[in-house]
Amino acid sequence: MYINHWAVLVAAISNLLVGAIWYSPALFYNAWKKENHLTDEDIKKVNAGKLYTISTLLSIIICYNLAAFLGDSKTDWIWGTTAGFLAGFGWAAIIFAIIALYEQKTVRYIMINGGYIVVYFTLIGFIIGIWR
Repeated sequence: MYINHWAVLVAAISNLLVGAIWYSPALFYNAWKKENHLTDEDIKKVNAGKLYTISTLLSIIICYNLAAFLGDSKTDWIWGTTAGFLAGFGWAAIIFAIIALYEQKTVRYIMINGGYIVVYFTLIGFIIGIWR
């Protein structure tokens, strides 16, 4: 098994970049806020340092987990991207959707956040797969 620790770190940090774009006003920020019943004032109250630190640490765990699954020497960017998509869609986004249904969240909420999950997992699979 081979894990490129730099690829894992870059993939984990990409969580912040993808999230910043996905949840930006240009894409889904306003819809996401509405679905979560949040205001700009609510968002300003968040401890950003704590939020980014914890989410980055959790992203590192996610990326190491995927890297372990992709640790075979035959892994390339195609398989990495495919595996990332399958993990993101088939596992992470689906269980997220199931939980959200029980929490009585809307389909829009599920699509916004589930879409982010699929895009992020696909990207980290690509990064880990190509950076061997």
